[in-house]
Amino acid sequence: MIGKLKGTIDEIGEDYVLVDVHGVCYVAYCSARTLSKLGSAGEACVLFIETYVREDQLKLFGFMTALEREWFNLLQSVQGVGAKVALAVLSTLTPGELANAIALQDRAAVSRAPGVGPKVAMRLVTELKNRAPAFAGEAINIALKQELGEGVAAAPVADAVSALTNLGYSRDQAANAVAVAMKTAGEGADSAKLIRLGLKELGPR
Repeated sequence: MIGKLKGTIDEIGEDYVLVDVHGVCYVAYCSARTLSKLGSAGEACVLFIETYVREDQLKLFGFMTALEREWFNLLQSVQGVGAKVALAVLSTLTPGELANAIALQDRAAVSRAPGVGPKVAMRLVTELKNRAPAFAGEAINIALKQELGEGVAAAPVADAVSALTNLGYSRDQAANAVAVAMKTAGEGADSAKLIRLGLKELGPR
C-alpha cells in the first residue's frame, strides 16, 4: 500500500499529476486545489496518497496534507459520495471551510461543489455533524458553530450571528466575529453588545 510519494513532477493534467519517483512514474488523481498548489514539471513534490485497489484497477489519489486525505475518506462514508464527488468538494472547500460548513449545517456552502446536489449536501452536513470536529484541523470555534447549526446556541449569540449575516457577512464570518466578541464582552452579554463588538472585529484593521 502506498502512503506517500516523494519525487519530481513529470506532468500535470486536468485532474491528475504524474510523479516520477526514481524513474517510475505514478499517476495520482488530485483535487483542483491540490493541483494548483503543486509546482511545474521538473520540480520536487510530496503527496499523501490514498490507494484504491479494485479487481480491475489500482488507483492513487494524492493530497497536500494528511488532513485532506482524512476528509477524502470521511466524505465517502456518506451514501452517494464517491471519490469523484469527494475530490470535487475538496476542490471547492478547504478542510477548515468544510468543517465549518458542516458544523453550521450550511448546505449551500457544500452544494457549491460540482456534482453535489441538495440531497447529497443535506446528507453530508447531517451525517458528518458529529464526526467533523475530530477532522476540523484549522476550523475555528467549531463548538460554537455546532451549537448554531443545531439551533441550541444562546439567544443573544444566535441573534447576533443572524444580524451580522443579514448585513451581508457569511455565516462563518459572523460566527467567528461573535466568538471573539463573546471573549471580550464576557458571559451574559446581550445581542446588541455582541453585534457592536462583532462589527468592530469584522471592520477594517
